[in-house]
This record gives sequence, structure tokens and C-alpha cells, in this order.
Amino acid sequence: MAVSIVVRVILYILLAPIIGGLLEGLDRKIAARMQGRQGPPITQPFYDLYKLFNKQTIVVNSIQVLFIVAYLIFTIFTGSLFFGGGDLLLIVFSLSMSEVMLVLAAYSVNGPYSAMGAQRELLQMMCYEPMMLLLAIGFYVSQGSFMVNDLIRVSRPAVIALPGMLIGFAFVLIIKLRKSPFDLSTSHHAHQEMVKGLTTDISGRDMGLVELAEWYDTVMMMGFTGMFFVTANPLSYIGAVAACLAVFFLLILIDNTHPRVKAMRMFGLSWLVILVCAGTNLLILNLVK
Repeated sequence: MAVSIVVRVILYILLAPIIGGLLEGLDRKIAARMQGRQGPPITQPFYDLYKLFNKQTIVVNSIQVLFIVAYLIFTIFTGSLFFGGGDLLLIVFSLSMSEVMLVLAAYSVNGPYSAMGAQRELLQMMCYEPMMLLLAIGFYVSQGSFMVNDLIRVSRPAVIALPGMLIGFAFVLIIKLRKSPFDLSTSHHAHQEMVKGLTTDISGRDMGLVELAEWYDTVMMMGFTGMFFVTANPLSYIGAVAACLAVFFLLILIDNTHPRVKAMRMFGLSWLVILVCAGTNLLILNLVK
């Protein structure tokens, strides 16, 4: 058991940047085709990351670098906990800490655009963090454990008991990955009204670390999605991968077909979806039990 956990953690640390980079390249390629363009090669994000690490890094203050490194470390640590089969509650709290590190990095530079981005990122955290906590509770109520190792060894897919949780999670995933219409704090596209918001004052190698952390984060979020479909049957992993790709394509589709909304509308919509989908699902689970 211990050897299996160590192997999974090592595989996550080594392979997540590759998978995350390919997913970002796939995102760009599909988005370009939706817009009638050829688009860059799928491997383009790796060239961009290499270029960032070789650019001159302008550091506003040393504490910013500390927070960026902490953001990457906490993100890798959280993903390692998840793929190592750890406690879902601890994973959710660790995930929150990683986002807090990025927000502190933006606040530390005292720049107007970074400060605006940090404020919006905190609001976005208020939108998706409750869903992450409810997700952990939902898995516990339906499967009787918070441990990921136990949750992936069940006899039937968790999605059968938690369809509302999956819908709610897929919705807040748009916010978590900063996709339009909820890319308020920062954006990967050239349509952000406050330059780059959260990452405006981050450059060079430090920006490369942020991009790397986001690749780790994307893979972890796909892992959460796959957990709804994984069972003790090894063949279930095929269905889980297919479900992850379907959700990822849906995120790209929404990102390219919906304009950005205002912050309070995002807040209202997210809580409405969480209460209706996840809340109702949790209520039904408790009534059935």
C-alpha cells in the first residue's frame, strides 16, 4: 500500500506538468478552431514556459517571490495528497492555502491592477470553495469515508449517488480555472479589462512558476472529476478519462461562447447552483440514509 501511494505521488509530480501543458495546448487549439483559426501547435505551452524561464525577471520585492514559490509548493502538495489517496477535507483546506499564497503575491506588490485582481480572486474563492467542501461531505455521506483511497475502491460509480454534486462541481470548475464568463481576476486571453489583473506584476521566471502551478492544478481538478466515475474495476478508469475530456471540452466551449459577467452576478449564480444542485443532492442522500 505504502509503495503504491509513493508511486502515485511521484507519477503525479513528474507527469502532471506534461499532461497539464498538453491540456492547455489542446485548449488553445480547440478554441482557435471554434474561432475559425488554425491555432498554435498543442506543444506551444511548453515553448512559452521555456521562454518565460529564460526572460529577465523583474522582482518588485522579495516577498512576492516567496509567495509565488509557496503557491507552487502548496499546489504540488495538494495534488500529491489527492493522488496519494489522502483525506478530502485536508485536500480542500490545502487547496485554499495555495490560492491564498497567489493572492498574497498579488497584494505584496502594491499595484492597482494586481490589487484589483487579488480582490476578485478572493471573491472567486468564495464562489467555489463552498462547493469543494460540500463535495467532500457528499462523498463521505454516500461512501462513508473522506479518504480518496477508499472512494476509488467502491463497487459502483459515485456519480450515481452524486449527480447534483457533479453538476455543481463542473459549474464552479469554470470559476476555479478562470474561464469565461468567470475570468474576472485574470485571463489567459487578450480581453481582460485590467491588463492581467492578478498576475500583472509577475514576470519572467516567476510567471513561469505560476503557469507550472496552474498545470498541476488543472490535472488535480480533472482528478476530482474522474473520481466520480472510478470504481474498483480497472476498466472504470477509461470511463473516468472520457468523462474528464468531456468536461474539459465543455469548459472550452463555454469559455468561447459566453461573455464575462459582473462579479456579483458570478457570486449569485454560483451560490444558486451550489444550493440547488449540491444542496438538494446532499439533502436527498441524508433522507435516503
